[in-house]
Amino acid sequence: MAKNLMIQGTMSGVGKSILTAGILRVLKQDGYKVAPFKSQNMALNSYVTKDGREIGRAQALQAKACGLDPSSDMNPILIKPMGDTTSQIIVNGLPLGNMKARDYFKNKKSLIPDIQAAYDRLSRDADIIVIEGAGSPVEINLRDNDIVNMGLAQILDAPVLLAGDIDPGGVFAQLLGTVSLMSDEERARVKGLIINKFRGDVTLLEPGLSMFKAYCDIPFAGVVPYTKLSLDEEDSVSQRLIVNNKFKNNSSVINADRVCINNALTDNMNHTNNRNLIIAVIRLPFISNYTDFTIFENIDGVDLYYIDDPDSLDNADLVIIPGTKNTIEDLGWLCSKGLSAKIRELSDKEVPIIGICGGFQMLGKSIADTTGVESGGVVKGLGLLPIETKFTDYKNLKQVSAKTPKLNGFYEPVSDTPISGYEIHMGSSTSADSTVTEDCVIARRTVLGTYIHGIFDTPSFTQKLIKLLYEKNGIDRGIPVIEEISVTQDRELDRLADVLRQSLDFEMIYRIIGL
Repeated sequence: MAKNLMIQGTMSGVGKSILTAGILRVLKQDGYKVAPFKSQNMALNSYVTKDGREIGRAQALQAKACGLDPSSDMNPILIKPMGDTTSQIIVNGLPLGNMKARDYFKNKKSLIPDIQAAYDRLSRDADIIVIEGAGSPVEINLRDNDIVNMGLAQILDAPVLLAGDIDPGGVFAQLLGTVSLMSDEERARVKGLIINKFRGDVTLLEPGLSMFKAYCDIPFAGVVPYTKLSLDEEDSVSQRLIVNNKFKNNSSVINADRVCINNALTDNMNHTNNRNLIIAVIRLPFISNYTDFTIFENIDGVDLYYIDDPDSLDNADLVIIPGTKNTIEDLGWLCSKGLSAKIRELSDKEVPIIGICGGFQMLGKSIADTTGVESGGVVKGLGLLPIETKFTDYKNLKQVSAKTPKLNGFYEPVSDTPISGYEIHMGSSTSADSTVTEDCVIARRTVLGTYIHGIFDTPSFTQKLIKLLYEKNGIDRGIPVIEEISVTQDRELDRLADVLRQSLDFEMIYRIIGL
């Protein structure tokens, strides 16, 4: 059986997923067979495995760190919020159904056998399994039914490293408060503390590390510096999606700390022939799989914005409507914000518009959810593509490797281009001639739609698209060379491993693991 190490955090967003990926990478580099595990994950950023199972995006990245194909065993329970109180529950990679939060809380312990079985299958081929917790381990009202933090650590007899985020301040209070709320048995499992995202001279922090011993006898395993990495993130708390209405300069957003909602976009840009390309992604309330657009952050000459205001679209060269976990509600939000009218106006002006998955469904004539798969009801779409969508209980989950069909209008030059990615969607869409549109791309004039997540990660497709956008807008720049996403991820994971080797005490970590 494999040995264990568990990474917990003082709260969401402290960097557990990235720390887990980095530690896995170090262990793999040191010659161990390793695997990631997260028993329960709440995220709208998901991934489809080769066998058509759905897991959290973070576990797919962690699998990459281990040199493994992602598996549903790495994340046996995935919770996808559909509203304030309802979520879709994914078990072993397949939908179990929609549940109210209260009902799931009452019944989640019944899923422990699924969690144990998934872990056991992983442990057969692994020397070490690095387990990621979720949120905080000391939500005292959730302790009795816990299956992802200390409850899981007890089931699997896992030692714990506890991480805190120093970036917002108060990291010593985070760590001490978390440990103080633990029971004696839980506290005994915490073998080391990590301070994450430190900026500046670490020697200035050392007095605090020494003084902390007066309050807590758990040793520090290290202080990890704030490091910008081009790696997939999981949650809507990602800094990529933080609202920032005060961004007033004309610098490239891709070189900033974050990609922002920018409602001052119209003030920022002047259309000169050597300017950057402006891509605006609609920041839907239930946005999912925004990692579809990470590729644009790494392309020199492209500025990526997340926006939630119609006036911010005036100078956009490309507007993208992303995926969503609640298509009908987000379409209603789009209308209430005036964004639907603005998108139609831009379409009339032949501004390129692309819809991915739920965004693709919104671009059609209608969406029918007569069985209440999401919000229920029948609504009109934006009417920019000749498709009609009907929701069913069946969930499409598969990887896709294909070529774009013969396209007309603006997108004709990207016809017959190899593309790859994956589908995650309820229901199906049919075009006016009764042709089912899954596994392909459909375009009319300057509007394009597809169910394929990750389509922009295909370098040849995205290079052709950027070339078209440059030509349309008179931008005089060289066409960027786009790196394969797997190459980027490998390089960044190795860089992360280097950072952790320098900042964490791996002799301590190996002792904690029992090696």
